Amino acid sequence: MGLHRLIDRLQPNPPVGCVLVLGGQVIAEGCTQKIGGNHAEIEAISAYDGSMEEVTAYVTLEPCSFAGRTPACSSAIIKSGIKRVVVAILDPDERNNGKGLYALEKEGIKVDIGVASRDVSEFLYPYLGKS
Repeated sequence: MGLHRLIDRLQPNPPVGCVLVLGGQVIAEGCTQKIGGNHAEIEAISAYDGSMEEVTAYVTLEPCSFAGRTPACSSAIIKSGIKRVVVAILDPDERNNGKGLYALEKEGIKVDIGVASRDVSEFLYPYLGKS
């Protein structure tokens, strides 16, 4: 199956990716599943069974702060024990747009934003309905 056909199956979810890194090594990864399935962060967190204290999560799109068909990813990150999250771009969805990062920071999680933002924006914005 081609990448675009696979991505189209995710709609209306954008094709988001998440990797967990510990000591410079990728220890888990996840991507958004089809509608009603897990988001990338949940997939990655579920794929690793160790302590999250020293883990950094790298996510292409701001973790969601609201529950819909799935629980809020920002809440799952907080519960996991991850202490640092690196996000490429903010989620332009008005239900989120900074709220996911605010929830993380409020709980003492270090948040960095903008890493690889140009590449991620070029890839994700067509799926986010933005230009």
